[in-house]
Order: sequence, then C-alpha cells, then structure tokens
Amino acid sequence: MATILMDLSSAWDVLDGVSLPNGFRVEITDGKIIMTPQGESQSDVLIEAAPQIKKQLAGQGKVLSDVMIDFPSTLFGYAPDLAVVAPGSERNRRGRFEWHSLEAVLEIISLSTRDNDFEKKLRMFAECAIPLYVIIDTSENVCIVHSSPARTGTYTEQQRVPFGEDLVLPLDGREIVVKTDGFPRAGD
Repeated sequence: MATILMDLSSAWDVLDGVSLPNGFRVEITDGKIIMTPQGESQSDVLIEAAPQIKKQLAGQGKVLSDVMIDFPSTLFGYAPDLAVVAPGSERNRRGRFEWHSLEAVLEIISLSTRDNDFEKKLRMFAECAIPLYVIIDTSENVCIVHSSPARTGTYTEQQRVPFGEDLVLPLDGREIVVKTDGFPRAGD
C-alpha cells in the first residue's frame, strides 16, 4: 500500500525534544498528555499476541507496539498497544507511520483506559477508516472486533471472541489468527 506523505501537524509535535520516562505509555487525548504505567495483564497479552502476528505477517507488513502514530489531529496522539502496518507503507518526514498505513489496531483495556478505548479511540479509528479495531478486555475475558468503519465515527460490525477461541484478523488479502488461550483471565 503506497502512502501519501503529508505535511500535517501532529499531536505528537508538542513532545518533540522531550525525554519520556521508560515503562510508561504516553498518549494525547483531547490535547492532554496522559502517561500511564503498563499493567501486567497488558504486558501478558502483548507478549502472547505480538509474536503470533509478526510470524504470520512473514514480512508482509509490520506489527508495532506502543509506537507513536500520526493521526490527522492536533488533539489526539495515539500509540496503540499493537498496530498492524500495511505492506509497502512509508514513514512520514517525522519518521512515523500515519493512520492510513494501519490495517488493524489492538488495544488492551484497563479500568483507567476503558472510556478512551470504547469511545474516543473507537470514534477516531473509525473516522480514519482503520479497517479493524480490536478491544481486548481482560476483565471480561473477551476480544471485541470492530470492522467496517464509517466516517461517522462508528464501526458497523462487531464480533465478540471469548478468550480461548481464535481471534481472526481479516487483513487485505490475508488472514492472521491469534490464539487467545494464553491471554490472562480475570481472577488469575
């Protein structure tokens, strides 16, 4: 997928030259810089899912974790827990991928990020036409796959995949299957 290199302002521009602490996730929501430590459940899911996705991509795309993505907004800067970048995508002049390079975003939610993941991120990702947005909810032991984005900020299709079942990510011309039986469950 070829990308158009655009010279848009990015919410991340406010952090240029700032040294950020290790071990914290940094995102920008409604123009506010939010730093949160990574939780154990989030870490466990990332350790389980990322290698599965990377292996199946087999060089046909890239998987990123907690990496700044430029979105068409100066108020929202997201670094998805996991992002699948389409094959052939190019970085912009800032050295970052832009929203239109993403085939899928996977977010592992916690109580503190629940509202952002289910509302603000869902709306932004749908408006940006990101084909798949997967919310991984370790408190409910389920993955919620949102597909068919609408410019109105919604996804028209939703599927619930309980932990223990395969999470299927239908990408452009290929399919990724993530085994969820190793995901941490509430109460573990």
